[in-house]
Amino acid sequence: MFSTSIPVIALTWATLQKLNPREQMQNPVMFLVYLGTIVTAVVCVIDIVRDEFSAFHLQICLWLLFTLLFANFAEAIAEGRGKARADHLRKSRVATTARKLESGTEKIVAAYLLRPGDIVICERGDTIPADGEVTQGIASVDESAITGESAPVIRESGGDRNAVTGGTRVISDRIVIKITAEEGFGFLDRMIQLIEGARRQRTPNEIALRILLSTLSVIFLVAVVALYPMAEYSYRESGGILPQTFSLPVLVALLVCLIPTTIAGLLSAIGISGMEQLIKSNVIAMSGKAVEAAGDIDILLLDKTGTITLGNRMASEFVPAPGFTRAEVADLAHLASLRDETPEGRSIVVLAKKAFSLRARHLQELNISFIPFSAATRMSGADIKAANGIREIRKGSTEAIRNYLARYGQAIPPDLEMAAEDISRKGSTPLYIAADRKAVGLIELKDIVKGGIRERIGHLRLMGIRTIMITGDNALTAAAIAAEAGVDDFVSEARPETKLQLIRDWQSRGHLVAMIGDGTNDAPALAQADVGVAMNSGTQVAREAGNMIDLDSNPTKLIEIVENGKRILMTRGALTTFSIANDIAKYFAILPALFTGLYASEGSSALDVLNIMSLSSPATAVLSATIFNALIIVALIPLALRGVTYRPLGAGKVLLRNLLIFGLGGVLTPFAGIKLIDMLLSLLEVI
Repeated sequence: MFSTSIPVIALTWATLQKLNPREQMQNPVMFLVYLGTIVTAVVCVIDIVRDEFSAFHLQICLWLLFTLLFANFAEAIAEGRGKARADHLRKSRVATTARKLESGTEKIVAAYLLRPGDIVICERGDTIPADGEVTQGIASVDESAITGESAPVIRESGGDRNAVTGGTRVISDRIVIKITAEEGFGFLDRMIQLIEGARRQRTPNEIALRILLSTLSVIFLVAVVALYPMAEYSYRESGGILPQTFSLPVLVALLVCLIPTTIAGLLSAIGISGMEQLIKSNVIAMSGKAVEAAGDIDILLLDKTGTITLGNRMASEFVPAPGFTRAEVADLAHLASLRDETPEGRSIVVLAKKAFSLRARHLQELNISFIPFSAATRMSGADIKAANGIREIRKGSTEAIRNYLARYGQAIPPDLEMAAEDISRKGSTPLYIAADRKAVGLIELKDIVKGGIRERIGHLRLMGIRTIMITGDNALTAAAIAAEAGVDDFVSEARPETKLQLIRDWQSRGHLVAMIGDGTNDAPALAQADVGVAMNSGTQVAREAGNMIDLDSNPTKLIEIVENGKRILMTRGALTTFSIANDIAKYFAILPALFTGLYASEGSSALDVLNIMSLSSPATAVLSATIFNALIIVALIPLALRGVTYRPLGAGKVLLRNLLIFGLGGVLTPFAGIKLIDMLLSLLEVI
């Protein structure tokens, strides 16, 4: 999507900046390393002042510093990649002016002076000055600045594709925009802040893990503090002298090696890289909690129109009831749709004009008042005043018109009901036309299921996710689309409150629910869902309600979102397993070597048998473990940033896989690594 090259100097400077105590205090485990490094540095200075310089102590101090720097380096890389993307976005922003409409006249003003509610005009070549909604017109808009895709998108008034973003460019036609965002609080501004990690909050899992790691660190701190008096007592009682390897820098190094520094040093990088991986998929996550929750969802609700289907339902046929003609139905449908600003309503007007050459000139002879389409009533229409009263014309969904007629004791003719059922079985949507409180015909609206969505939904099923399609269409239409798309279940004739209640019901049963939508009527459900993915092509209200925004407006993107969430959880679990296993191995590597001189007799000690790694000396054992502890963080940075490869396996298999690969690997790697470093140190005689 964007370039992510990071200058080495900038990366180095970012790493050094993180040595600020306030930064280090955010991570209790690494803060212990930070304090330990300072303590060993002070000891080294005291040694020099006393003319007792110790190269051993200096090496410990340097490797503790490297441990700290490497952990900061991992976080700096993750943040740096996000900042590189944010810089790309900043470059796409220019100081723009706006053609603000005031009292019917245009006035050129700076974009930063615009406020919510202001009306601006944009034509071909203009840069959209701020986030808003199209109130009039239709235009092609170049959104490559935020999506990275060169193909233009259509933005039009009415319906669910009216939201425009500041910084994008109009490449055809003319639109009137109502501003919805303050300067500095637009979508692009929030994208930059989120990409940089400025608003990344720690997730519940991350907080819980930090508490666990901090608790382990406190336990090891108490153990190491108690180690010195215990060793002093043991050596005194055995008639020996406490060796210099029990100095303060050695105890600090021992503490750093035993506490879970590996996972603590990489924890932030894992979280940041998780959001960065989503950005690669053109998805902006508004919170880290949503990113993680995506890994645990098991229920997915998909809005049909614009999500499963292309969303451009077009009128394709007029079907008359007995006693009426197609021309009469078209004429009535044309009148009932003139104030229906939805794409479907416009398509009805267009079809009537094309098929029967109907024009607005008919309205000049009529005393007519229009009833705009409403999501609540799911109807539109017109009332024509005549000498003998008012003629009511209504067009709407099958349920809406059926209820409308029922209020006057009327019903849908059986032949028309059968025609509606036939249309529904084909996967199309029937709309009824009523005039004079009688059903006169219907309109067939055709929609197309998006290519490849059946395979993608099948993949979600393998991941253990149940998919439910939600639509305002009748049950027959919904069933046909659901069968074609391959979803597990569907809910038909749904209202906004239906979607909201459905999510609450699933959540009350202990499920984590994701919702994908693009319309204003989806906003309550998007806000309630654990993961609410709003299509960028949708309305501003929907984008504000969701906690994720898909810049490509591709509903199948949820697969990448779920896989990313699972990858974060698996990576964190895998590296935690590896880190704790590392600590166990280092425990058996260092402590036996430190006590090999205890109870020594004739050059050997009864505790030598515990030195299973046969390390050269206590000094090389400590230094080898300290070096390994620093280098293993560097070695695991690519894995932390890339993440563990996700495969749709059960929780039990994932746990077993982690234990075998990262648990066993975490135990064996230190033994091999520390032994190798010990041999190298002995060969070079650096101690």
